[in-house]
This record gives sequence, structure tokens and C-alpha cells, in this order.
Amino acid sequence: MPLVTIDVIKGVFTPEQKQKLIEKVTDAMVAVEGENLRPVTWVRINEFESGDWAIGGQRLSAGDVQALALGKAA
Repeated sequence: MPLVTIDVIKGVFTPEQKQKLIEKVTDAMVAVEGENLRPVTWVRINEFESGDWAIGGQRLSAGDVQALALGKAA
């Protein structure tokens, strides 16, 4: 049974957005593996505290990611 893990910074996604991620990732997996595996396709979301995630040595906050989503520099 497939297990997909999505890592995000806490506070970036709303509960509704996380539900949509789960649904769409499940649909993508089922498109590859077949509908019979839908009931055993697991998707989990791990949330990391703001600042516990870094890229290139620079810590990221939820605000940084939200700014990036709006097309602004972090």
C-alpha cells in the first residue's frame, strides 16, 4: 500500500487546503496504481514549526512561504 508524506510549515495551509492536497494526491496515485488501491492509499501531512525548515542555510517561516505564494520575495 502506498504511503505519501507531504512536509509543510505549520500555518501555511488551511484545513481546507490540506484536505484538497490529500484528495488530489490520492487521485494522482490512483491514476498510476489503479482504482483498486484507493482504499489503501495513505496520505499524511507533517507540519513543522515555523523556523524549523531552512533552505540554503536560511530559516523559513509561514509568512515567508505565504509571501512566496503571493509572488513576493521571502
